[in-house]
Amino acid sequence: MIRVVLPAHLKTLINQHHEVHLEVAGPVTQRAVLDALESRYPVLRGTLRDPVTQRRRPFVRFFACETDLSHAAADDVLPDDVSSGAQPLYVVGAMAGG
Repeated sequence: MIRVVLPAHLKTLINQHHEVHLEVAGPVTQRAVLDALESRYPVLRGTLRDPVTQRRRPFVRFFACETDLSHAAADDVLPDDVSSGAQPLYVVGAMAGG
């Protein structure tokens, strides 16, 4: 069971106020987790990644096991602690401005 922690505004969008638990078949990668998340919650399509290119949106970041995975390849395997459910994958909205 993969655990995903979403930002508050996306939790509200899917009417889920806790972390999301997902079953992911095969290797646990960012792509596989996001595919499972969008499959379960279709309203999230296009919010985390571009629907055409499948690239991460500029102000969305991914963290796991105290590591920024935002620039990792979408098909890189996530850490074992995420795959086992011991640690969640965090989706964070980045801040910008001046």
